[in-house]
Amino acid sequence: MKTRVLLTGATGYVGGRLLRLLETEGFPICCITRRPEYLQGRIASSTEIVTGDVLDADSLQRAMRAVHTAYYLVHSMGAARGFEETDRQAAERFGAAARAQRVRRIIYLGGLGDSSGNLSRHLRSRHEVGEILQQSGVPVIEFRASIVLGSGSLSFEMIRALVERLPVMITPRWVNIRAQPIAIQDVLQYLRAALDLPADGPAIYEIGGPDKVTYSELMREYARQRGLRRLMIAVPVLTPRLSSLWLGLVTPLYARIGRKLIDSICHPTVVQDDTALRVFTVRPIGASEAIANALRNEDRECAETRWSDALSSAGPPPRWGGVRLGNRLIDSRTIRVAAPEAVAFAPIERIGGATGWYYGNILWQIRGWMDLLIGGVGMRRGRRDRKHLQTGDALDCWRVEAFEPGRKLRLAAEMKMPGRAWLEFEVGREAGGSVIRQTAIFDPVGLWGLMYWYLVYPLHQLVFAGMLRGIARAADHRSGIPWEI
Repeated sequence: MKTRVLLTGATGYVGGRLLRLLETEGFPICCITRRPEYLQGRIASSTEIVTGDVLDADSLQRAMRAVHTAYYLVHSMGAARGFEETDRQAAERFGAAARAQRVRRIIYLGGLGDSSGNLSRHLRSRHEVGEILQQSGVPVIEFRASIVLGSGSLSFEMIRALVERLPVMITPRWVNIRAQPIAIQDVLQYLRAALDLPADGPAIYEIGGPDKVTYSELMREYARQRGLRRLMIAVPVLTPRLSSLWLGLVTPLYARIGRKLIDSICHPTVVQDDTALRVFTVRPIGASEAIANALRNEDRECAETRWSDALSSAGPPPRWGGVRLGNRLIDSRTIRVAAPEAVAFAPIERIGGATGWYYGNILWQIRGWMDLLIGGVGMRRGRRDRKHLQTGDALDCWRVEAFEPGRKLRLAAEMKMPGRAWLEFEVGREAGGSVIRQTAIFDPVGLWGLMYWYLVYPLHQLVFAGMLRGIARAADHRSGIPWEI
């Protein structure tokens, strides 16, 4: 029988990925979360959800019943003030509940840093949490990691935003401090492998990849892999506070998160004790490969994501210009039709070529002529078959990247532009008919890519909205249903 596991932080970055890994291996899991609705529909049928909080002793007692191993993957980095005291109380209550419920082991992910040296408030707090958990009397396996590299991780998103948005960067001194980054998949492998260790008592393992690099070197490597040229000018006058405000302006980080992150970066975070390499069989990959994996996995995750799941619960996009997911900019819209799914999808399968694009065909032709002038494919390729599509087909200035008859079509743009673009259509059943979702996705390259998106956005609003109405009109017409605006 598999070990029953309690997982905290299941709605977070590391915890969410660990949840999928443990579910794949068939572990019975209990997740404690303040927002159970965030997990509904995303978990296996065998996974249990307990509504609660690490500061709520009663909910911790309920969640830890019959648990063998408890993962502690939460912290209060986003708190406006007093995060150390919040983390202290949470660790004390978690340890007390684990002891009361006879939990056999706690696995904790903390921060890497020399305990005998000068640590930031954030790293001191992370080490203190480990000490408090150990004082509970429950054996604790503590992993200490530096920068975690993976699509969606805090550090990686900061690197991405800086390099993508700033052709010239004024860099403070902290970008030249050494760190030992580790890929997210290697962090997960360590966390998983800890389940199989004999319960011999507490242990601390420092984990990191083979490379000792600076943020400056990571940014240059990211730029190299993205084909971007970036100039970095070092200045000594940017304090951590000014740097955090600067990050808040040009990256997705808000200032208080940026301040805590920079405070940690200002001190070296490299592995001093390589015991982890002797105890575990995990062999972490280098920083360059980790960045390449993050970019490659982002493509896979973007392709597998159902945009309707990501966007439908949020209602209309709150920002002009669409929603940002990772580096991608997304514009998604839906329309309901009375036609059944198969009939609603038929106009989508016929799109392009002689059929046209259901709205603004002259605008599409102009875009094609402009593309031809700069060496692109234009709109002259048409399509192989007027009625049917296959994955890999050329379709005017697009290529069919994914095709599920009657349900989904995704087109990848092949025209010249400062980035990559996709246009996706999905049809789903709904009471009384169907719903059609149209999603435009753009992965900009650098500042020019962002400028391109915002310059053409008003035109996209006109053309894509008109296209979707035209598809709906054609679908209802095929059903013999009068269509009204």
